[in-house]
Amino acid sequence: MGRVPIGGGAPIVVQSMTNTDTADAAATVRQVADLWRAGSELVRITVNTPEAAAQVAHIRERLDALGCDVPLVGDFHFNGHKLLTQHPDCARALAKYRINPGNVGKGAQRDERFATLIEVALRHDAAVRIGVNWGSLDPELLARVMDENAGRPAPLAAAEVMREALIASALESAAQAQALGLAAERIVISCKVSAVQDLIAVYRELAHRCDYALHLGLTEAGMGSKGIVASSAAMAVLLQEGIGDTIRVSLTPEPGGDRTREVVVAQELLQTMGLRSFTPMVAACPGCGRTTSTYFQELAERIQGYLRAQMPHWRERYPGVEEMRVAVMGCVVNGPGESKHADIGISLPGTNEYPVAPVYIDGEKTVTLKGERIAEAFQELVEDYVRKNYAPGAARRREPRAIPIKAVS
Repeated sequence: MGRVPIGGGAPIVVQSMTNTDTADAAATVRQVADLWRAGSELVRITVNTPEAAAQVAHIRERLDALGCDVPLVGDFHFNGHKLLTQHPDCARALAKYRINPGNVGKGAQRDERFATLIEVALRHDAAVRIGVNWGSLDPELLARVMDENAGRPAPLAAAEVMREALIASALESAAQAQALGLAAERIVISCKVSAVQDLIAVYRELAHRCDYALHLGLTEAGMGSKGIVASSAAMAVLLQEGIGDTIRVSLTPEPGGDRTREVVVAQELLQTMGLRSFTPMVAACPGCGRTTSTYFQELAERIQGYLRAQMPHWRERYPGVEEMRVAVMGCVVNGPGESKHADIGISLPGTNEYPVAPVYIDGEKTVTLKGERIAEAFQELVEDYVRKNYAPGAARRREPRAIPIKAVS
């Protein structure tokens, strides 16, 4: 089982979560492995029944046999104290426990159960995420915060009270965990909501009031473009401000959809912001009346899919390849210029242009492709570029090219 550093200047970590029944070990192993191959650095699994808890150690063993060392996070609600104590192999196999303070219990019962969870984490050297959700907020804590607000000279609005209750739940639970002996470095906090502006407000305040590692995510973000846009809009603002140590894009997959989509979106968010690099990025023009052919779109999709598919093999063999820039352009207007600024780029012919495709490598035109095998020939050139520039001992590619600007006297 691998270890992934979180917080303290470590790179921002991409997380995901399975949607299989954890009691079905074979299906869960397949999905965890798929998420790991897509680039997920932590994978959370549901542990909600004795049958699920009994399979966790077997899942860990089967993943290790596949060479998949991704750490597993157990997601516990309501009965985590029982499952972790009754199934020590499960507790030992997990790298982190996710605890929702609102679902641990009530009153003295809550304190006893929470203490049990922390004691198990200490026994097995596990980290803990205090994961508060506004859909399952502790009603007693919320009532207390509302009462305190009512006594203010200038009471806060209802939305502000809800946000304060989320933050109080997280910080009080983290302090309780520390009082029980859990080091601050092994605590991660999340306060998930489903509205963009609420998420930004909550995490800004959290970052102001604590130094714990923070896990970002818009809960119940939704499906398709709505979920992608909402998650990106919320997290990009926070990430730009230096807030956030781990992220998850909680997309609702279409029926039969690929769960790994949320991993790709999270990676692309971090990479387009310049915070991390995961796979070579492909620049492609959107198309216009000069590009009535769909050929450049098909080639861009093909190359992007090929690059991502190669990354599990390339990551170890070609260090730094994830920073490579590729351009697939559709006409002469921006094609040559964009291709020159990429590491390797191709400018395909637009409508009524001469049917040839110049290729630029490190800013220089090297070859012109034509005929029926342009796609295959360009892919071969990309492969050759990777081997020559990223293999151990290869001459490193030069720094990003500067655009020459004529001085004005």
